[in-house]
Amino acid sequence: MITFNPFESQWIWAFCLNAILISIAQRFPLLTRPGWFHAGALGTILWGCLGWRGWLSVVLYLLLGTLVTRLGFARKQQEGLAEGRGGRRGPENLWGSAATGTLLAIFIGAEFGSERLLLIGFATSFSAKLADTFGSEIGKRWGRKTVLITSLRTVPAGTDGAISLEGTFASALGSLLMTLATVGLFFDELAPFLFLIFLIGFIATLFESFLGAVLQQRLTWLTNELINALQTSFAAVIAIALASSWA
Repeated sequence: MITFNPFESQWIWAFCLNAILISIAQRFPLLTRPGWFHAGALGTILWGCLGWRGWLSVVLYLLLGTLVTRLGFARKQQEGLAEGRGGRRGPENLWGSAATGTLLAIFIGAEFGSERLLLIGFATSFSAKLADTFGSEIGKRWGRKTVLITSLRTVPAGTDGAISLEGTFASALGSLLMTLATVGLFFDELAPFLFLIFLIGFIATLFESFLGAVLQQRLTWLTNELINALQTSFAAVIAIALASSWA
């Protein structure tokens, strides 16, 4: 098992590789400048704790999330529904999405708890987040009827807690894609739990919409990043609890 000695070759390799890749990747409009710095720290932690498979799974999440954000971006800008900063994510977006998975990766590296269960939580947290990104971006652009999840009252696209049929199907697709990516990378550990990871990742998007409708419209301090952290934590905890009961 990987330890946390920063002078071990795994961690030195992780730091150097991420430093090189981030210096090259900064030319692409994926993250802000501070966002790239934090991405380097995130990548180093993931490679140090989980090896190349954990690192690659989050890279795939970032690429898929960026791709779906770019779909119909000009139209979303015209309607005031696009992500700010030209779609670039900052540190707050990065950690809102990845804090739960990173903490679980650290637990795995520190040999704190069951490695398989923690890995299930790690995979489910990112399936939930990609499901949310797919649902939000597709729903804002192509959702024909947007309703509030708590009352089914028609509301404008982009409203906190709003869902659409198109966005809901997109959420399922996002969860499926991320589930297949992580299960493919950690096949021996995660293959028996593929459906669980997919299903909880999808259900967590409905939980996120519920939080948006019930709490985010009332609590001004409850930002999208905090909602993301709550959503991914919910997904990880539920997946771990169910997987442990089946084991």
